[in-house]
Amino acid sequence: MLWIKAFHFISVVTWFAALFYLPRLFVYHAMTEAENGDEASIERFKTMECKLYRGIMNPSMIVATGLGLWLLYEYGWAAYSSMGWLHTKIALVVILIAYHLYCGRLMRAFAIDKNRHSHIFYRWFNEFPVIILITVVILAVVKPF
Repeated sequence: MLWIKAFHFISVVTWFAALFYLPRLFVYHAMTEAENGDEASIERFKTMECKLYRGIMNPSMIVATGLGLWLLYEYGWAAYSSMGWLHTKIALVVILIAYHLYCGRLMRAFAIDKNRHSHIFYRWFNEFPVIILITVVILAVVKPF
């Protein structure tokens, strides 16, 4: 069981690294477009975003979610069913998955040159997973309720 938990942590760290980096790429991509950047730079951003999303973010999310569900099953949902911290954590993970999928939508918009947002939007957008991460770690470690 400890191996499953260790690989769950590793996949969560990998997932969050990608969740932090992809919106940062969006910031630079949007800035390059706004400054009428060269086409080579814009194409490079498209490639980087696609590889990050498909090669790191998606597999990390799948592994983190799958191992989290496995841990939940192994420890027994009944044991945790009365723990509010776990329900809140699961709700935040669902929100994080929605954020992840929205990142994919934004990436596809960049890929077809249909980005509608400024680099300032992406700077703020990039902060959302930080709030989720802090909250989930506190919930999982402190178990406040």
